[in-house]
Order: sequence, then structure tokens, then C-alpha cells
Amino acid sequence: MDPIDRQDIVIQMATKTAAIKTGMVLAAGFGKRMRPITETIPKPLVKVLGAPMLESIIAKLRAAGIHKIVVNGFYLKDQIQSFVESYDDPMVVFSEEHEILETGGGVTQALSLLGHDPFVVVNGDVCWLDGTEAAIKRLMNTWNSNTMDILLLVHPKSKAYGYEGAGDFFLQNDQKLSRRGEATSAPYVYAGIQILHPNLFSDAPEGAFSLNEIFDKALASDRLYGLEHDGEWFHVGTPEGLREVEGLLQSMLPAASK
Repeated sequence: MDPIDRQDIVIQMATKTAAIKTGMVLAAGFGKRMRPITETIPKPLVKVLGAPMLESIIAKLRAAGIHKIVVNGFYLKDQIQSFVESYDDPMVVFSEEHEILETGGGVTQALSLLGHDPFVVVNGDVCWLDGTEAAIKRLMNTWNSNTMDILLLVHPKSKAYGYEGAGDFFLQNDQKLSRRGEATSAPYVYAGIQILHPNLFSDAPEGAFSLNEIFDKALASDRLYGLEHDGEWFHVGTPEGLREVEGLLQSMLPAASK
């Protein structure tokens, strides 16, 4: 094997194993289905068992080794900004939106803060319990820049507490994802946690757009992958759903901590 071949292998291995150190929490949405609670408080700051969802998410990102965390805000953004600034940490950064940019536009605006390497993105209203290993850490350990542009955490629809939709994806044996399409249902729901490669945003549109467009771009290149969550996942959609989730967590957490 000549020296060039060996160098190529070293570069490929480094690409696969390089630690992901940056993350983003999407916290700009209106949370309309959670009204009247969200008439005065943004959904990511709604408390589940006494802790704002955003606080729990930031704690899990830090526990997974994420050094820099970007949080965006638009609806009731002063509250989100004040919460971010309460950390008094230059590595927890607020990305202000002057118009609603949706998920894709929010990430695009924050790219200068996120850097040039792959990063974790978490929806600001996700509630989950880890399984055998922390979900974010499992994603990071599974990520491979050689083959992936996106790696989504997906959860079995049949085990998704509070979820009543038709599902989002099929997960193949090689971990590649395909959309539900015309099927009446799909067995997996997107769990709101993912790793993205910034190269996907090189020709992103200006203004508001959904990350679903980025998913489709990765799918067209055969580089959209999924990882099945091995813990519990909860859909916190409405005030009634919030009360149900809190009841479930109260019954599960003592057992989970044993």
C-alpha cells in the first residue's frame, strides 16, 4: 500500500470518529396546540415535572459532551433569551429571529454560530427517557460523515406515548430511511433529535422553510439514515397531553433510576 492510500484511510477514519461538539435547540415556534399555556410562555419553557423542557434538553446535550449550544427564538423570544442568558455561559448562545423562519430557516440563520462540522439539532419540546445509553450519545457514536448527511433518531410509533399520527418513516436493515409516502402508515416517528451536516445548507433558500426539505435532499442522495431509540419517548402536544406525560414519567422514573 503506498503512502497516499494510507493517508486516505487515516482521513476517512478521522472523519468517522471526529467528536461532535456543537448543538442547536429549536425554540422559536408558537406551540399553538399547547394553548392556553403558551399564550404567556413559549412551549420550550413549559415545565415537565418542575423543569422547563429547554433546561432538560440543554442538560442532556451537555452530558453528551456538546460544548457549544445555540438556542433560537422568535415567539415570546425575550423569555427564551433571558433563559439562555441565565446560564451566564458564552458557550450557550441565543440566535434571535426577527421573523419566523421555521426549522430549516432557523438552522440556516445559525450556521455561522454552529460552524463547519456536523452538529446535533434537538426540537425544543422533545421529552424522552434514555435507554441503555444516552440517545444523543448513541447518535454521535453512530454518525459517519463518509456515508451520512443526516442521522435521525426515530421511535417505534406503537411505543410513542401520546402520539396519534400515521408515522413518518420506514427504517431499513442498513439504517437508511424512506418516507411513508402513499402508505397509510409507517412504523417509525421522527423523535425530534438529529445530526446534520452543514454542507446540506450550501444552497438553502432564504427565509422560512422546513427541515423536511433538507431531509428530502439527503434522501435523494441516499444519505438519510435513522437510529431507533431504545428508551421511552413522549409526545407533549396539548395541556391534556402534558398532564398525561407527567403522570407516566412519575410512574417510570423511579424504576428507571434503580
